Amino acid sequence: MTCYVLGLDYGSDSVRALLVDSKTGAEVATSVEYFPRWRKGLFCEPEKDQFRQHPLDYIESLENVIQQLWTQAPQGASSRVKGISFDTTGSTPIAVDENGIALALKKGFTTNPNAMFVLWKDHSAIKEAQQITEAANIASENYLKYEGGIYSSEWFWAKVLFILRQDIEVKNAAYCWVEHCDWMSALLTDTSHPDKFRASRCAAGHKLMWHESWEGYPPNDFFTGIDPLLDGLRDRLPPETFTADQVCGKLSKEWAGKLGLSTDVIVSFSAFDCHAGAVAANVKPGVLTKVMGTSTCDITVASHEDIGDKCIRGICGQVDGSVVPGVVGLEAGQSAFGDLYAWFRDLISWPINQIETVNLLDHETKLQLISHLEQQTLIKLGESAEKLPITETGITALDWVNGRRTPDADQSVSMAITGLKMGSQAPQIYRGLVEATAFGAKAIIERFENEGINIERVVTIGGISKKSDFIMQTCADVWGCSIDVLESEQSCALGAAIYAAVAAGLYPSVKAAQQVMASPVEKTYLSNPENVARYRPLYQQYQALATFVDGGKLS
Repeated sequence: MTCYVLGLDYGSDSVRALLVDSKTGAEVATSVEYFPRWRKGLFCEPEKDQFRQHPLDYIESLENVIQQLWTQAPQGASSRVKGISFDTTGSTPIAVDENGIALALKKGFTTNPNAMFVLWKDHSAIKEAQQITEAANIASENYLKYEGGIYSSEWFWAKVLFILRQDIEVKNAAYCWVEHCDWMSALLTDTSHPDKFRASRCAAGHKLMWHESWEGYPPNDFFTGIDPLLDGLRDRLPPETFTADQVCGKLSKEWAGKLGLSTDVIVSFSAFDCHAGAVAANVKPGVLTKVMGTSTCDITVASHEDIGDKCIRGICGQVDGSVVPGVVGLEAGQSAFGDLYAWFRDLISWPINQIETVNLLDHETKLQLISHLEQQTLIKLGESAEKLPITETGITALDWVNGRRTPDADQSVSMAITGLKMGSQAPQIYRGLVEATAFGAKAIIERFENEGINIERVVTIGGISKKSDFIMQTCADVWGCSIDVLESEQSCALGAAIYAAVAAGLYPSVKAAQQVMASPVEKTYLSNPENVARYRPLYQQYQALATFVDGGKLS
């Protein structure tokens, strides 16, 4: 009998559900549901780097996306689902009370952004991140040595401290804080109460400074030395963590009813989206998997023998089992990739939103019109930019419009652009921005290699890798290597489904499940040797500009 598994992929604006035949790896049905409050821009203030999401967006969208899925799936498929797994953005934490209930679901907090999930791209906590880094650098034990040596404002402790300092009501009501990925697994298995709650290895290791060598998290006095507001929080976090192929529990009766599933369905522990995507890409040592979306997340793995006692400088963590059990997961990435293109698109199309006739349209029609115009704007920019020559006298830009994730996290830095002249038109600028994102990615590859982590090939996942030959060929020429694009349209959800298949006992290991269920390659981009040579001096210009903007600190 056919057995199915479900992968749920929570991105920045939507959740995607994927039903997979566990015996063949065939993607049987998929559906997408957009977060309604997020689409309206509620609870976000981009000018303040504030990006928050309401837990009801996650809950309501989950119910809707699964119900949509059953309209596409084979008849009776829901009764043959054996396992579910989630992947989410991260670090995206939320405050919970002493019963494990998210504060934003409680009376008095339903419209308070500080009581909601603090999305990965929220950079409010730059000061707090700097203070954590400074404390780690003077401590007898550097608790950041397995997280690249620099703490980011995108990560758990900085965000928690920022909220505690800003909001006395949230501070008084918060018993603990949990990551979005862990919250989803706990929600569906009725293990949200602190007495039952357990945490994933992926989130804890990469964002919370968890490491088995210090039996969980840094000691309480490390955190109180930063700010007494953190007193006791580390002791309310579960010291043991679990890989995403392990069983969190079975689907609760309540959620089985809501989703049309059996209470026998296994729910695994969860992971971050990029780590799950790397699993779908059959990641292995020497292969860098890039999830290319609004930002990028770069994942590779290394054997314990290869990595030894090395601490890789300036990345987003090295964690045993965070991607595939038995090997060390290594994470890096760019804080803006597609977001940089979207920023430029929004900049040049700003007047459209101000046209009176557009504003007279009903809300849904206006959204559809603007979405169409935005898509066409990027298509036309790409078509024109692709025709421009690679030149040393053109525009040089940085990709730091949302700060820098890696190498060497610093969310306080800003993008810069040079070479603008009266003849600079939108396509020239757009080409400069595309080259900037490719250069930023090359800097990450170089950091891995300089730290002794060999990168032989790159596999890409995500919308950009499917939509733009121009961007992908530019990346291949800048990086000087071939790039494989996966066939799966939902690679992160597919990776989650692979985790679910193992947790449900359908495969003995992630590696065994990958042999059947991982996505094949759809297309390969080969670097052009002539263009590789042309880009070398342009990359040097990018590095020079980066060093100047960063005050000479970038190494």
